[in-house]
Amino acid sequence: MVLRAFAAVAVLGLLAGCLATPSRSPILREPQDGPPLREPPDLASLPDPIPRQEPPSRRGNPPSYTVHGRTYRVMDSAAGYYATGLASWYGRKFHGRLTSSGEPFDMFKLTAAHRSLPIPTYVRVTNLDNGRHTIVRVNDRGPFHDDRIIDLSYAAAVKLGFHDHGTARVRVEVLEKAPRFVLQAGAFQDLEAADRLKEALTRLTGEPAYVVKVAEDALYRVRLGPVEGRPEAQRLQAMIMEARFGQPLIIEH
Repeated sequence: MVLRAFAAVAVLGLLAGCLATPSRSPILREPQDGPPLREPPDLASLPDPIPRQEPPSRRGNPPSYTVHGRTYRVMDSAAGYYATGLASWYGRKFHGRLTSSGEPFDMFKLTAAHRSLPIPTYVRVTNLDNGRHTIVRVNDRGPFHDDRIIDLSYAAAVKLGFHDHGTARVRVEVLEKAPRFVLQAGAFQDLEAADRLKEALTRLTGEPAYVVKVAEDALYRVRLGPVEGRPEAQRLQAMIMEARFGQPLIIEH
């Protein structure tokens, strides 16, 4: 969103230059923001992202930054953040442009802009008018309007049911990162047997399996992961069981 603010100032300057020098090629005025020209099907049922451990964005977390002459400070930690207020959304005009994190903005993903939360942060946003809620990943800065607390992607606005309106009353809550899990698929006294299972599981799941030796019992244990969240661990467990490799143990990492 910082980039959007700077871009707006640059466009105004270029337009002024065109008026002063009519012999130059005219600068096309940017279209007003709005929904996509063609909306993907089932956008309202887009699955929520799973909060996961991510390193802080190098680009998106300066100690402070200034927009329109006002200085904003980035929070050291998102822990315990909770707020209620107005949410807005942004879409087609900014689709494909770089966000403050350096990632391209995708209006069909569940993302958001916030003035001070660390990037990235996962938050649950609830529409207080209809009770709908979704999880979004904060990867941008804004909105730079005093009466708004968060700017959501078009997809998030669809899920919350206010894409036909400019704003909605919302509650924003920071989510803790999802726990991580490993799957233990077997324990062997024979290293070669453990290696064979390791290779088979890697081919089956596409996830790197590995062998660890526990000193207490001298067994070679075949493990997979860690993976983010119990649902993903259960999905892999079901895949391994269906392939008749037994029932792996799910262990919190």
